[in-house]
Amino acid sequence: MKTKKVFLLLNGAFPKKLPNLSKYDLVCATDGAYKYLKKHNIVPDFISGDFDSLKNIPKDIEVIKTPNQDFTDFDKVLQILFDKEFTTIDVCGASGKEQDHFLGNLHTAIQWKEKLKLTFIDDYSYYFLADKNTKIAGCRDQIVSLIPFPAAKNIITKGLQYQLNKEDLVFGSRIGTRNKAIKNEVNITFESGELFIFVNY
Repeated sequence: MKTKKVFLLLNGAFPKKLPNLSKYDLVCATDGAYKYLKKHNIVPDFISGDFDSLKNIPKDIEVIKTPNQDFTDFDKVLQILFDKEFTTIDVCGASGKEQDHFLGNLHTAIQWKEKLKLTFIDDYSYYFLADKNTKIAGCRDQIVSLIPFPAAKNIITKGLQYQLNKEDLVFGSRIGTRNKAIKNEVNITFESGELFIFVNY
């Protein structure tokens, strides 16, 4: 069975160019991000949020109000998508503007790691929370960074210029920024912890 894929736009720094939305089974946005889609004549399947940043609520699109202030709009829209049985989600607009939101979005990704497959995309890179055994295809000559959040243990890499062999990365002590893929396929394994992988275009 084909995996259904979602494009989700958050209210961070909007992209200069959107990906091909025809490859997605569902397109959605938080309330603040809806203004960007409207400006580009894109009609999402639904929008959600507390609608504190959207004065004119559309009447021709499904609107899901989520006023609970104990959770972020990102977390609440992920719950909606999970309830709708969508689990593979490309997220745009998660970085830029207020950087506390960016870090909060990484925190949310970790909270949902057992239930959802999230890939963040922006104008410069794509990034994701790695599985214990992760393969990156088609990445020769691209910059690859490994960022522990806050630590990842016994990391082994294959296909990178600077290899790791059962080594630890710890935020504040040692991280793995600005490495380079020397093969078209990179393999990364680790034993425990949390590890974000950033791949520059």
